[in-house]
Amino acid sequence: MIHEAAFYEQCDNGKVVCHLCPAECLLTENKAGICSNRYNKNGKLVTSNYGEVVTLAVDPIEKKPLYHFYPTSNILSTGANGCNFGCLNCQNFEISQETVFTKTVLPEKLVSLALEQNSIGVAFTYTEPFIWFEYILDTAKLLKKQNLSVVLVSNGYVNKKPLEQLLPFIDAINIDLKSIESDFYKKICKGKLQPVLDTIKIIADSDTHVELTYLVIPGLNDSDEQIEKWVDFVSSISEYIPIHFSAYHPDYKMTNRATSIDTLYKAVAIARKRMKYVFVGNVSDSEYTDSYCPDCSNLLIRRKGYHTEIIGLDASHCMKCGFHTKIVHS
Repeated sequence: MIHEAAFYEQCDNGKVVCHLCPAECLLTENKAGICSNRYNKNGKLVTSNYGEVVTLAVDPIEKKPLYHFYPTSNILSTGANGCNFGCLNCQNFEISQETVFTKTVLPEKLVSLALEQNSIGVAFTYTEPFIWFEYILDTAKLLKKQNLSVVLVSNGYVNKKPLEQLLPFIDAINIDLKSIESDFYKKICKGKLQPVLDTIKIIADSDTHVELTYLVIPGLNDSDEQIEKWVDFVSSISEYIPIHFSAYHPDYKMTNRATSIDTLYKAVAIARKRMKYVFVGNVSDSEYTDSYCPDCSNLLIRRKGYHTEIIGLDASHCMKCGFHTKIVHS
């Protein structure tokens, strides 16, 4: 569905500049930006993805992954074609780097589906949600009227003004902070690191719950030094941000060997020196999927795959010592 886009500037000779993300695409007539959805039509920036969903599914909230936002709940999840990164290792490249069939689901319908499914809200995920800005903003306003949650799973590659406009409607977000090295973002993601760091800082200063994911890729971002620098940045914001070290497997244009469990456990050991909540993802039977109280080590939440049990929480407090865990829990 064609919809006029937000955050653009009209230039001479019919060109437009998109100001949604740091790519700042300059577009001539009929040319699309790197996200493949925003293009110049008669000197105006329009988006072709408004309401166009590639999939709808009800997922455990832990699958996002969000471990400390309404644990044990389910959430209606959806996404769009396209992305403003070109990651060589993309594990959803069929929908992020290529175009597949979509179904039009307008905001009112998506909200009604969330209610029908007894979902806690809607998660915009699978591909980059910020390129779906107009649709998410309209839907989020309706979701909030129904006291439903708005969740994003994002690469964090968005400009400050769009982020600040959408942020009051976002309840939780997981950002994939892929590395702490600028060269990694340039070569592997086809983007820039600093805007992602800026996004994380802005969100951390808001009321939005934030968790971070680090996909550990052998030979690219798995050295002790890189992980220590990554942890230093995150801990400088808050030692209570839940972080997820996930296992990579070869996909799309990348053939590096898959991540070993030992490599993930090494990352966990480094991170636990500074961070209170450190988890391992994308592997079975890991010992680092449960949540413990940072104050008394009481077991708070037990996880086995996507089966989750709340063991030691009273609202957001540890049942044993009363510590405020910062876990969002009813």
